[in-house]
Amino acid sequence: MTDDIDIEVLKSLLYTMKRIRFVEEAISTRYSEGKMRCPTHLCTGQEAVAAGVCANLRADDYVVSTHRAHGHYLAKGGSLNNMLAEIYGKATGCSSGKGGSMHIVDESVGFMGSTSIVGGTIPIGTGLGFSIMLNKTDQLSCVFLGDGATEEGVFYESLNFAILKKLPVIYICENNLYSVYSPLGVRQPAERSISKMVQSLGMASESSDGNEVVDVYIKARSAVEYIRKGRGPFFLEFATYRWREHCGPNFDNDIGYRTEAEFVSWKEKDPIALVENKIKDRCLMDHEEIQGMDSLIESEVNNAFGFAEGSPYPLQEEAFVDLFKE
Repeated sequence: MTDDIDIEVLKSLLYTMKRIRFVEEAISTRYSEGKMRCPTHLCTGQEAVAAGVCANLRADDYVVSTHRAHGHYLAKGGSLNNMLAEIYGKATGCSSGKGGSMHIVDESVGFMGSTSIVGGTIPIGTGLGFSIMLNKTDQLSCVFLGDGATEEGVFYESLNFAILKKLPVIYICENNLYSVYSPLGVRQPAERSISKMVQSLGMASESSDGNEVVDVYIKARSAVEYIRKGRGPFFLEFATYRWREHCGPNFDNDIGYRTEAEFVSWKEKDPIALVENKIKDRCLMDHEEIQGMDSLIESEVNNAFGFAEGSPYPLQEEAFVDLFKE
């Protein structure tokens, strides 16, 4: 499968995934210091979806996300410095320190917002697609959502509207099997396929392995091409798995909602290790090159944390400034 994409694209995908992983793991390590004054939902283990999808988007394309937004924001080209500053509640944050981890906005890279409300950005991303249609541009809107959001009424209302108007929207479902601590099996019928259900509504749809970044990239590339040709919206469902707890920096297999065996089986399919091994097997990068990539990322991450900690807090009189978009 690695033969289907350019070597430099493959290296870029690996870099993006590693960068997201380094950031999330650094947050988990430092979180106990008590300086990050907001809840944080980490995407360790789910990096391939963000990297593979966003690699096919342009700078002027729109993205909206969920409470687990760090990977999407970084893959879309967002500032690591500004994201960490936001998590630290600093004035230099991408939301001026007022949004925290779950409420990231950066219009400079087309990242139009994430939210703590499950499904809350689905109609927003759909509306952005409607604005693109009205303005007659060739942009597209990308909506990231989880499997739990497919149980919200607004999911069906938004998809119906997108199909009806043939909107340029790509919906990306990261199916990580759990909604907080509730497995898919207690929330949806066992025989249901989310992607096939969406297809029955009249939207083009596919599903794939969210641990295989090359497959994610190729599926997203085809969907983006489909949308840019004016053929309407597209839905992609990727099977993936979060390694850490739903909210917070720890591992939580001990509380009983998932088994250690299940966790280990998914961890053995580490999306970064899978593509890194393929790159090594094809001699596209040697050990020293990959080590150099790791060192470069580690240095950037450490510097970004220094920037965040050294940035000032917002002034008290700015508490009610820029809360609404006119």
